[in-house]
Amino acid sequence: MEAQTENKMGTMPINRLLVNISLPMVVSMLVQALYNIVDSIFVAQIDEYALTAVSLAFPLQNFMIAVAAGTGVGVNALLSKRLGEKRMKEVNLTAGNAVFLTFVNYALFVIIGVFFSELYFELQTDIPEIIQYGKTYLLICTAASFGMYGQFCFERLLQATGRTVCTMITQTTGAVINLIFDPILIFGMFGFPKMGIAGAAVATVFGQIVAMIFAFYYNQKKNTEIRLTISNIRPDKQTLKQIYEVAIPAILMQSIGSVMTFFMNKILLGFTSTAAAVFGVFFKLQSFIFMPVFGMNNGLIPIVAYNYGAGYKDRIMKVMKSSMIAAVVMMVAGLLTAELIPDKLLLLFNASDQMVEIGVPALRILSVCYLFAGISIVASGVFQGLGKSVYSLVLSIIRQLVILLPAAYLLSLTGILEAVWFSFPLAELAALFMTCIYLKKVNKNLDNMIAARK
Repeated sequence: MEAQTENKMGTMPINRLLVNISLPMVVSMLVQALYNIVDSIFVAQIDEYALTAVSLAFPLQNFMIAVAAGTGVGVNALLSKRLGEKRMKEVNLTAGNAVFLTFVNYALFVIIGVFFSELYFELQTDIPEIIQYGKTYLLICTAASFGMYGQFCFERLLQATGRTVCTMITQTTGAVINLIFDPILIFGMFGFPKMGIAGAAVATVFGQIVAMIFAFYYNQKKNTEIRLTISNIRPDKQTLKQIYEVAIPAILMQSIGSVMTFFMNKILLGFTSTAAAVFGVFFKLQSFIFMPVFGMNNGLIPIVAYNYGAGYKDRIMKVMKSSMIAAVVMMVAGLLTAELIPDKLLLLFNASDQMVEIGVPALRILSVCYLFAGISIVASGVFQGLGKSVYSLVLSIIRQLVILLPAAYLLSLTGILEAVWFSFPLAELAALFMTCIYLKKVNKNLDNMIAARK
């Protein structure tokens, strides 16, 4: 058998490797965060019903993304591990199964979109305009979701081999195309027909399809360690099992956020709709703080998985420590920003006087959770890279469901809105405590885990 050249994930100095792998992902995720805000601004110019329809579509869209991203995490972790073990035949089989799952996921959501879009909106509202807007938007997004699923699949193959500059190009290209064509297709500019909310959906799927094509091209031309062949695009029971051991917890983790947001809004609406608006603004602002950490985390997972497969414990420990230091620095920067200029941040969203009055103390209290969140996020990435995704799932459940929602509800009984915001730092503190327990357990057993893989 021909000797395989060591991948840079097993040889490059850890700090340089972390920057090399993660920086393109950080840039890509910040572009995505910007797109999400600007996209809503364009849709809002149609009318309020259109904006409401897109907002109501978000939970299902978020679930679609959770399935795509969660599956990608499972694929990424298994690919990186098998690359580290130099099992190249199984690397290619894993890549083929990733493509197979892309077809399966797409088929599932086409069925949901075609047969259940109208029912989905009728369960939430009885306003005909919103139902019609939403049905049109969601039908297009699901029917053409092969672009999104293909993009996620091929980008994860690139990430697993450390080619994150390619994924930065694909993601940025897709987002920019979306931003350009949003106003053109919504309002009918430059000779294009005026499509309204359908134009927003078409711009979205068009950007995803172009990004998928770019990602496929880079895999075929640049990704020399993985060979995609028709013969490997077939279900392999053992490969699928190992993918979903990591993917299912990741899918559930990303879906939990939608559940938490739904019930938190219910609690806040008991005070005033402005409180729910402040909560929405917080999430948009938070994305610019968390996205760099999540981007770094996406780079961390394949590094940990590769070095776990290769048996390099020292590299795993070093990348974990470096990532935690970087995460804490970024989170402290976010905390200081929220504490020093909360009013200016709120005014970016054309906040009313009442919104500023409610929002200033809210942002200052909510941002305290940044102090604890950085370490937990990095630890979650380490657990996923080591194939211990159940730890990440438990942490997410504890943070958002077991602690946060009950605490928010109990604090709401005081009748003091500001008290509710304290549920977030409390939940993050509890999650950090559990994170430390799991980290200690993993550190203690890592030698045995590596030995068992050899």
